Amino acid sequence: MQNTIIIDGQEIIFKDGQTIMDAALAAKIYIPHLCHYPGLTPHGNCKLCTVNLGGKSVSACTTPAMSGQQISNNTAELNEARTTVTQMLFIEGDHICPSCEKTGNCKLQAMAYHLGMLDEHFSPFYPRREIDASHPAILLDRSRCILCDLCVRASREIDGKNVFAIAGRGIAAHLIVNSSSGKLVDSDIDVSDLATNICPVGAILIKEQSYTIPIGKRIYDQQTIVEVGLQEAISEKTKHDHD
Repeated sequence: MQNTIIIDGQEIIFKDGQTIMDAALAAKIYIPHLCHYPGLTPHGNCKLCTVNLGGKSVSACTTPAMSGQQISNNTAELNEARTTVTQMLFIEGDHICPSCEKTGNCKLQAMAYHLGMLDEHFSPFYPRREIDASHPAILLDRSRCILCDLCVRASREIDGKNVFAIAGRGIAAHLIVNSSSGKLVDSDIDVSDLATNICPVGAILIKEQSYTIPIGKRIYDQQTIVEVGLQEAISEKTKHDHD
């Protein structure tokens, strides 16, 4: 007998060990997310993937799939909550899309479009956070960091370097660099590292490359975040199938 769960009335098959997110993406069902990336240990940081499971709110990226689960994902109530979370992420950092180098390549921006977000609703924080331009090829702008933890996990689990960490709690939480000086220049980060390239916003940028692809031809100018998210999952599945 196959293991199955039901998402928004659609029955899908899952494999032992998969989370609800894993199973959904494998079945080409998109669950909104910013802190999830195939192949990295899930943390449930952003809460955009919250779904309704038997009347309870759970994170799809950390909740194991179990036979018989009845899950609601694409509902007005959940999408309204996701919009509020996205609005809060915008105002907690400096996310001014028209002047940002990451525009068109930014998952946060693409998520706002996906959810139909028309304004920020809340008053901006205008945070003053340290910018690290010490590295000759990589820039770290903490004012754009959404604490998704992707660079932390990518550096530790894929690059094998442990360049980044999250320090502090609550509103004081911030991204730090694990080097003697706390600066990127004294770390062993490289432009080819996944940690350098995985940031969903403009917090980590490769210098002198931000405008090489013209606006109109960038990732989310060509595809929706749904299409990109499903391709990431498919690519990860293909990689494992060939391992």
